[in-house]
Amino acid sequence: MKELENNAFFWQKLDTLMFSSDCTIDRPKGSTHFKYSNLVYPVDYGFLSDTTAGSDQDPIDLFKGSIPTHTVDAIAVSADILKKDCEVKLLVGCTEEEILDILRFLNQTEFQKAILIRRGDETPIWSTND
Repeated sequence: MKELENNAFFWQKLDTLMFSSDCTIDRPKGSTHFKYSNLVYPVDYGFLSDTTAGSDQDPIDLFKGSIPTHTVDAIAVSADILKKDCEVKLLVGCTEEEILDILRFLNQTEFQKAILIRRGDETPIWSTND
């Protein structure tokens, strides 16, 4: 059922979260991870301060690239066996090179792996409007 996998209404909701939330960058491009000094952030990294990402009540994480926009380009979904969790991170204003750098960053350890879901613009056949 392709129309459930990547549709315009989902991305519209993510854009609304971006426009209606405060973005806080707490790890600028080039800074190192607070626990692992060998992990260097390829773009600005932060969160939407008045949101929650799930049951842990932490805010939604995001990578902010060099393109000045508030539109979500993609999401990265990561699985971490050390933390025993999965997380979704928004990619906003990222060039193709920045997206690849983010994927390398998220996949560089043996304990965490991530996939990328790019923005789609299909309208599901089951919908008439949203």
